Amino acid sequence: MTDMQIERQRTVAGVRFNRVGKLYHFDYSEFPELKVADFVIVETARGRQIGQVMAFAEVEGSERDYKTIMRLASPRDLVLRQEFESKEPEALVVCREKAQYVGGYGDVKFMAAQYNYDGSFLTFLFTAENRVNYGRLWTELSKVFPTTKVEMRQIGPRDVAKLLGGYGACGELRCCSTFLTDFSPISIKMAKAQGISLNPSEITGMCGRLRCCLVYEYEQYVEARRTLPKRNKRVGTPFGEGRVVDIHPLQDAVTVQTEEGYRLVMRVDLVPLDELRALAKKAGEPCTKHGDGPCDCGAKPGKAKAEAEDSDSDEE
Repeated sequence: MTDMQIERQRTVAGVRFNRVGKLYHFDYSEFPELKVADFVIVETARGRQIGQVMAFAEVEGSERDYKTIMRLASPRDLVLRQEFESKEPEALVVCREKAQYVGGYGDVKFMAAQYNYDGSFLTFLFTAENRVNYGRLWTELSKVFPTTKVEMRQIGPRDVAKLLGGYGACGELRCCSTFLTDFSPISIKMAKAQGISLNPSEITGMCGRLRCCLVYEYEQYVEARRTLPKRNKRVGTPFGEGRVVDIHPLQDAVTVQTEEGYRLVMRVDLVPLDELRALAKKAGEPCTKHGDGPCDCGAKPGKAKAEAEDSDSDEE
């Protein structure tokens, strides 16, 4: 590694603001003694926040400017955070009452109120099918909380499920509220590749969207299917020739219908009949270069050379 490459490497601190939230990176060069699990105060788009250092990461390039950590959190900061967290349910009740008073928010569900650690910033999270004009409500709430900057933020169904927590259809705690820090794109194609029933109750989560777990093994299924024959393909097996009727990617096997019935056959025991027949047909055809005569793509070199010399003498 060259000196230039070493200079371009930087180490930043990964800070998390919620128990199951994304990591945000900050420059901690002013705090060389910083350790994992330390609480720090940083400036964000939503005001000053208290977060916990989860890890340190090396990043390439010095052109990006990372925000710096303001200071280490003090015991007073932690007490303040706990105090304002206890006020969040009351703030949510006030928000719902004001929404009813203003009117026009019948289809809106107000899910949570979130203070920052010192109470200078208050965010109300809500969900709705369509975009909501919350201008009048924001004005009323700003009057109720005059010393606090109020923000209204609309969230999607997956974020709502993350906030509510609870159990999924599998009987375990929801992935989004236990370890998922970000939501990956999910499509019906993932369910099809894994042979999962497309019944909505089988592939839909409690949030009403496709289940996050559909993406977990998708790449393994795609990779396994590349080496297995498709359905209805004719193959040779130890039990005779048959037709593929089902595929088992994680077993690296297929179910084949033969004259003896249905058999589970591993991939290593399959014979690709279509490919073998195509090769045999090609081998039986005359050479495209020399016709039926000998050639250098399989015939004896001496005969091919003699034929070439004869053709040259005929031209003369």
